[in-house]
Amino acid sequence: MLVKEKEKNEYQRIGLFGNKNPDDEENRAVKAIEEAEQAKLALLEELKIAETNVATAKHQIEEWSMSIKQRQQKIAALEISFNSRLQQKDFADEQGYLSASLPEQEITLLKQKADQLQAEEYSLLGAKKEISKQLATETERRLTEDSLDNLKIVEQEWAAKKEILVQAIGANTQILKQNQKSLEEHRDKIRAKEIQEKQWIKWKNLDNLIGSADGKKYRNFAQGLTFEYMIKHANIQLQKMFDRYVLLRDRDKPLELCVIDHYQGEQVRSVKNLSGGESFVVSLALALGLSKMASKNVQIDSLFLDEGFGTLDEEALDMALTTLSGLRQEGKLIGVISHVQALKDRISTQIQLVPEGNGHSRIEGVGCRSSSQIRLS
Repeated sequence: MLVKEKEKNEYQRIGLFGNKNPDDEENRAVKAIEEAEQAKLALLEELKIAETNVATAKHQIEEWSMSIKQRQQKIAALEISFNSRLQQKDFADEQGYLSASLPEQEITLLKQKADQLQAEEYSLLGAKKEISKQLATETERRLTEDSLDNLKIVEQEWAAKKEILVQAIGANTQILKQNQKSLEEHRDKIRAKEIQEKQWIKWKNLDNLIGSADGKKYRNFAQGLTFEYMIKHANIQLQKMFDRYVLLRDRDKPLELCVIDHYQGEQVRSVKNLSGGESFVVSLALALGLSKMASKNVQIDSLFLDEGFGTLDEEALDMALTTLSGLRQEGKLIGVISHVQALKDRISTQIQLVPEGNGHSRIEGVGCRSSSQIRLS
């Protein structure tokens, strides 16, 4: 019996659900019911809110209706009052009033001006109140017992003094401007002076070196340069004749000579301490050095030496003649004026002066074609 009932139920189930799982379908149905319940609750809540809103809207409608009714009554009263005032002001109707009214923009400007004037009035009233308060305070202090007339006289006096002070300030201002201008000019002069001082320092240093009132210091400086150059050439000639001495300028007397003595431990000696032969050799070296300098601008082909050979010993004489012979090989014409017999023996080309007595002499030698009498004084 139960089996048949079960089969019957299964058959019905299959007819209703087919091959679906009853449990799944039941769960799905339960879930759908729950969701429907929740949707129902939400809809009920929304319905409640809607009903509340409807009630609020009805209340507002009632209030607005009441307000409109009141406004209509007020407007009607205002229309009656407005029409009455129109008649009092001799306006036929509202259109006539509007035609006579100012434009809205002008009315706005006038209102703004009125507000501004109102604000200024309040400000002035406040200032007046403050001034009145200060006046009352100063009146209580009673700074002076003078009358108003006396105070006006004092005021005029102070005004006159003020005018004098203003004029003085103006004059002082002008003086200040002039002083400022003078200051700028002074600064320009200072800058120019500084530039000139820099130039002056250069000239001052140059003056310290070579300047003097009579020009002697500069002459000595210039002569010293030339003298130094001549000594250089003279030393070259001196080394060819004599290796004992080297010429140099005196430190204390720049235009005088000293010698360095190689034979005496490089001792510096004055040329005044030289022997006669040594002095002749030094003089000859200076003469040759001077000729070297002069030959840069002037062609010097001849050199005449007058005496001096009598003070030389045999060795010194030999050195002097060797040097002169070297100059001859350079194309120079060397003339020696001397009475030393040793020179006569070593110089082949000679011109002799032969005395004849009674203060007369004759010239003999190469190139002398005729005799000329010369009176010796």
